[in-house]
Amino acid sequence: MEKVKEMEVVMAEVFDAVSAMKKAYVSLQGAHSPWDPERLRFADAAVVAELRRLGRLRERFRRGQCGGGGGKCGGGASLSDAVAPYEAAVEELKREVKVREAEIECLKEKIHCFGDAKKKKKKKSSIKKTQVAAAPTAELFQSSVEQVKSATKSFTSLLLSLMRSARWDIPAAVQSMILTNNDDRYPPIPAVGSHHARYAVESYVTKKAFHGFENESFYMEGSLASLTHPSEFRRSCLSQYRDMRSMDPAELLGILPTCRFGRFAAKKYLSMFDPDTEASLLGDLKHRRVVEGGDQHPRTGFYGGFLAVVKAVWLLHLVAFALDPGPSHFEVGRGAGLEPAYMESVVRLGPADWVGGLVVGFPVSPGFKLAGGSVVKARVKGMALNKGLLLNPRQERDDAGEVGYCQRIKRSDFWGGESELLHTTVSRGNRFIPIAEYGAEFGKPKKNKKPRQAVKLLYSGSNHYDLLV
Repeated sequence: MEKVKEMEVVMAEVFDAVSAMKKAYVSLQGAHSPWDPERLRFADAAVVAELRRLGRLRERFRRGQCGGGGGKCGGGASLSDAVAPYEAAVEELKREVKVREAEIECLKEKIHCFGDAKKKKKKKSSIKKTQVAAAPTAELFQSSVEQVKSATKSFTSLLLSLMRSARWDIPAAVQSMILTNNDDRYPPIPAVGSHHARYAVESYVTKKAFHGFENESFYMEGSLASLTHPSEFRRSCLSQYRDMRSMDPAELLGILPTCRFGRFAAKKYLSMFDPDTEASLLGDLKHRRVVEGGDQHPRTGFYGGFLAVVKAVWLLHLVAFALDPGPSHFEVGRGAGLEPAYMESVVRLGPADWVGGLVVGFPVSPGFKLAGGSVVKARVKGMALNKGLLLNPRQERDDAGEVGYCQRIKRSDFWGGESELLHTTVSRGNRFIPIAEYGAEFGKPKKNKKPRQAVKLLYSGSNHYDLLV
């Protein structure tokens, strides 16, 4: 009976050792991609340790089976057969490590063979990079803003391509995105043409990515370290920035999927893409299921583009909280006056647009005020103050409860019959001035075969109307 119990203990230890050895072997394989010599040595040592442990258990089992003799027994042979493939694999990996180490040494020799001039240039470049990362500066912050802009533009292009492939109604989709980003306290906006759709999509992506930017943890945690230990928190943010800036986010999340950045990426993805949107763009909900699982992230080109955006925003956030004093970020509302000192329009505005003043059609990305008075301007879609409602007979009927008939215009150069000028009866409490456009829907050509221009009438207040020519 005692012998049976002893064998049960031995077998339990064998299973534990095999399980531990498998984990160590998986870690050893993981150290090959990406290549990490230090991690490789550590994993190799762990595998060897578990193999030695199995060897000791084998001898212990043999002694139990054969009365302490050194002869071979069936159980010992079986265990030896089980361990043999792992030993062979470890030997193969050791040989591969030696080959890789030889390659590394060869590459080091090649690097040392470069000319002195190139070495000096590389050294200066290295020093410059170290100085940039050693202390947070306004220039580093502005550079990080540019990286956010670049990543967002690339991802926006990808999204628009997927929308077109899915046969979305682009103008309607981007109009919905703008309204999603802003509440109805702001005035109505004219339809966004397909040539400006990318700015509306970029506005949506940026709004979602920057939500919670003012909080030290994007509201993922209840920490107040930036207030209780400000100096330590700033140093920690800068250290995280330096560690992460050169990392591939997909590789990082492949190793640490549940780190703070991983949780941030998952939160932003689920916020940015609802199930219907993902299914329409990608054809299924595989990405969502993986992200909601919580222990891994998709390894696709689409998710890689998304990770580039959230990584850039994450790094910008780290720099912002590493600065002392930190920058304040501001967002512009739709319909606000366009202030050149704090805003820049993403579209070119002609001289005629400036006559009556400019307003924000919709915001594209936030702005920042830095210490010392420098400003990172908010990017907006600017438009003329008098550019507003585009009306046609169908809209006149549909919007009869919101608009009122003002007067009749009788002119010989109107075509398509008499037109009624409509204007919004509710003030809405803003400077937005509506404009009605007539004639384009009839399309009657002139004698010279050229299409006529639409007649535009501007409501300037107090029942006063101007014909825009």
